[in-house]
Amino acid sequence: MNSVSFRASRRTSLLYSVALSSVLWPLDAWSQSSTQTSQKLDPVVVTNPTPTVTPLPSNSTNDSRSARGGKKRAATAAATTTSATVPTTPAAPTLTLNQTAGSGSRLNLTRLETPASVEIINAETIAERGQHSVIDAVTQNATGFTASPAPGNGSLSFNTRGFTGNSTVMTLYDGTRLYVGAGTLTFPFDTWSAQRIEVLRGPASVMYGEGAIGGAINVISKMPLTVQRNEAEVSLDSNMTKRLAVDSGGPINKDVSYRVTAIGNMSDGWVERDKTSNVAVSAAVRVQASDTLSWTLSTDYGDRSPSRYFGTPVINGGIIESLRFKNYNVGDSNIRYQDSWNQLRTEWQVTDSITIHNALYYLNSQRHWRDVESYAWNPAKGTIDRSSYIEIFHNQQQVGDRMDATFRGHVLGLKNEFVAGFDVNRIDFTHTNNSPFSGTSSVNPWSFDPGVFLSPIPTVPSFNTVTNQYALFAEDRLSLTDQWTLIGGVRQDEPVINRTDLITPANGFVKSFSATSWRVGTVYNPVKDLALYGQYSTAVDPVGNLITLATTQKDFQLSTGKQAEIGIKQSFWQGRGEWTLAGYQIVKNNLLARDPNNPALTQQIGQQSSRGVEASIGLVLDHGWRIDANTAWLRAKYDDFVQSVNGVAVNFAGNVPVNVPQQVSNVWLTWAFAPNWSVNGGVQIVGKTFADNANTLAHPAYNVVNTGVQWKPDANTTLSLRVYNLFDKIYATSGGTTQWLLGMPRTAELALNVKF
Repeated sequence: MNSVSFRASRRTSLLYSVALSSVLWPLDAWSQSSTQTSQKLDPVVVTNPTPTVTPLPSNSTNDSRSARGGKKRAATAAATTTSATVPTTPAAPTLTLNQTAGSGSRLNLTRLETPASVEIINAETIAERGQHSVIDAVTQNATGFTASPAPGNGSLSFNTRGFTGNSTVMTLYDGTRLYVGAGTLTFPFDTWSAQRIEVLRGPASVMYGEGAIGGAINVISKMPLTVQRNEAEVSLDSNMTKRLAVDSGGPINKDVSYRVTAIGNMSDGWVERDKTSNVAVSAAVRVQASDTLSWTLSTDYGDRSPSRYFGTPVINGGIIESLRFKNYNVGDSNIRYQDSWNQLRTEWQVTDSITIHNALYYLNSQRHWRDVESYAWNPAKGTIDRSSYIEIFHNQQQVGDRMDATFRGHVLGLKNEFVAGFDVNRIDFTHTNNSPFSGTSSVNPWSFDPGVFLSPIPTVPSFNTVTNQYALFAEDRLSLTDQWTLIGGVRQDEPVINRTDLITPANGFVKSFSATSWRVGTVYNPVKDLALYGQYSTAVDPVGNLITLATTQKDFQLSTGKQAEIGIKQSFWQGRGEWTLAGYQIVKNNLLARDPNNPALTQQIGQQSSRGVEASIGLVLDHGWRIDANTAWLRAKYDDFVQSVNGVAVNFAGNVPVNVPQQVSNVWLTWAFAPNWSVNGGVQIVGKTFADNANTLAHPAYNVVNTGVQWKPDANTTLSLRVYNLFDKIYATSGGTTQWLLGMPRTAELALNVKF
């Protein structure tokens, strides 16, 4: 048996050079003659998710600027949407600097107007590149994002700017967050129902509260349409993944419209004994009560039986190729996630200068795991030792309301926009488990009976928490001149956790927190479509997930963070190109660490920091070519982080946090080489990451190449052939010192999409 070498090949250096040269593309290459006879990419029509009279709330799903003209403007918008299917925006769905992004500001600003690093990944881009999961769409398109997906965290755990996990990189759906319980988040997972994904890099606590010091990902769902549109897609891949999706939207009458999407798939999986199935259904109805008042009622449901693969054992510091497809879980393992999201959103244009948004919601998540999750190579016996026979149930309900009012006018003769509101919710969480997760077994690495789940500890309700939270927030944008704006925001969060220990009642407690987050920034436009910006922001993170805060952590305060960022953004060449460049530094304090003089004592004395540079470029070239590239250079480290190692206090200051790569790049090329034909290819370049705080074991750097070809026999039909991981790279996405989770091997997919 030969160990697979993960050391970077010469191709790695070449790919990094391509990424860097794409970002630093010479200016004279942009000035090609527009009169030259050439084949160009067909214009891409970017669909507005809500081509209706009144735009949706700016903090969740709005694509266009908020209505400012009252009934007169509403009537004009209505006439426009009846005469044309959708408005057209840039020549490529990846060029989005002039598109509004509600995830970076509640004032409905474009990316150029926002003093922060915000990106938009449109549905057209996701479909073109065959990115079926939220993980793939974000990590293969957004700047500086990687992921550490695992069954234990719901396979929705992201890393950015030196921070990892659901506690520090927040995921939202339509601007609403489901509070993370025990490090786990399970919805949304599929991109079929998404109109776009908005990504905010850097602290987002001033927008969404605690738990977003690294950034935020906001999945925006498809909303009702005023023009009938139907779409269906079917696909099959070499892992026998059978996928069927439908999407239908349109008017019911002049005041009521709808949208329904559904996706289902079944797969044999790419490791043995790992059949999976997923279903996601989304439905929304929009009622335009008047020219100035609308309601949108939506419901979303997801039912997943995901992969039960928890990783491949590490042998002699690497992975044995012959073990690549082995699944060491027990034969009767089971995982299932059921999530439902119900929301009623209201928008009321009170006057030409006042708009009110409200979102009332009820969220429910039911989760179950029954697995053997830990595997370690035993060199003395030549076996794989299995431990952690775990059975866990999560029962979580969340009800809440979020409301804001936007005012537009003037202050001392200067144009001013101001928004203020509140966010209140209640979360009920019950944790049932078989702690302390005993049970062991050993199996032959290559040929074994997987056995069954046998735990010596019964599965019983462990604890229940009820979390009541309210927050007040405000944001203001003052235009000092036509070229210079100041933007500031503040948020006050007041959560209270009431924990009832169902096994040891004395361990129950009531804990309240109080946290203030704020930011201030400025944007200067020396010329049209060029923005220079700077921002200073603060954020807070819990030492553990708030709703599952442990008794041993109840006396700790929230961790605090601060970021300084400067950058530049530009749209150029008549909208056929754009580029961004940002530099930042983040410092996070009050991490849990051990007392240097008493390793048994935990204190809140640790500090972590990161600094980096991020760049991106997008170009629509002649002869049918398009390029999109981004890259991120990062220096993340522990500044002060004492841990107990065999009873001895060890300070890991200077070490890189676990699962944090120092370099990340994405490069995509698209070529329309013939009428109705196009081909694309992308490479994801990820630097090495460490598996432990001591930085003694590293997941090697890797490059993953994905490619595809599309043929459109007619305007409404698309046939796509895609190959993921073209060169069949064996790589680890995450994992500890004894087992690594590997990425999907080379997989071919054939898909047929029909619009009618």
